[in-house]
Amino acid sequence: MTARARTPKNQDELLEYRLSLRLGPVHARQRLGIEREYEAQVFGQDRASFHLENVTSAPAFIRVCLQLVGLFRRGQANSRRLSLAHNQFRLPDLPAAFEGYRILHLTDLHVDMDEANLQAVIALIESLDYDLCVLTGDYRKLTWGPLDGALDGMARLRDAIRGQACAVLGNHDSVRMVPGLEDMGYTLLMNEMIPIEHQGDTLYLAGVDDAHFYKVHNLQRAGDDIPASGISILLSHTPEIWREAAHAGYDLFLCGHTHGGQICLPGGIPVTLDSDCPRRLGRGYWQANGMQGYTSPGAGTSVVNVRLNCPPEVTLHTLTRGPA
Repeated sequence: MTARARTPKNQDELLEYRLSLRLGPVHARQRLGIEREYEAQVFGQDRASFHLENVTSAPAFIRVCLQLVGLFRRGQANSRRLSLAHNQFRLPDLPAAFEGYRILHLTDLHVDMDEANLQAVIALIESLDYDLCVLTGDYRKLTWGPLDGALDGMARLRDAIRGQACAVLGNHDSVRMVPGLEDMGYTLLMNEMIPIEHQGDTLYLAGVDDAHFYKVHNLQRAGDDIPASGISILLSHTPEIWREAAHAGYDLFLCGHTHGGQICLPGGIPVTLDSDCPRRLGRGYWQANGMQGYTSPGAGTSVVNVRLNCPPEVTLHTLTRGPA
């Protein structure tokens, strides 16, 4: 099936026309339809995926509870105090040219949630040295409604990112953001793969659409063209598809979504991770079935702009040759 050749009549039609050209008419129609049906609902298609932020009273209730116990202001200050985390991936077959290659990993920015947090992210990354930037979703505060605030924040962030920036969508993000983000210079991976070339060698970077709420990920489509001997990196918003990804043969898995819990008990113990995965995959470095992964707690906040016992982070991954 092909997109009908006609002139779009209004802005919405133009957007859908661009999406059909970019994703193919079937993928675009499916993604838009699923999103329109579920984006403002509390539960997703499987009735297990949950949008707490779509419970109208949730933000105010959580804020009042934290104020009553005297933790709201502290939590808000914590949310704006970003840390730079360093992680090293050791790969026995890493191409020589990628020794010491650095990947800046940003996730769960929710750029229209808190201007002070966005400014803190921009200030932190401006001085960093890296070879590639990847973003693993959730750029918008809400899961529905206008896109302008999120797109404005992402444009300002793009000005601060040097070089190539590859991204996937999260459960807060609308597929309607894709044209705008790509116009800014982000490379969106919508169940797609691109080769990353560096000094004559190549890695393969794949990315899947949201696997948490909308369930529109397709690992096969993203990875079918990756050579069996190639080193592959998968971007996913959520760690929930870790088992599928490992069996599909991906070497590295970068994700976010969990916020590390965001509001944690002393010792960093999360109350909830809002993710159907083992807790050991909820934050930081992990290994599973021969695949290495990293779940970033993210740089932003959701529902309320507070963090307790779970600092926000920007992550810098370094690739090196050696046993995992």
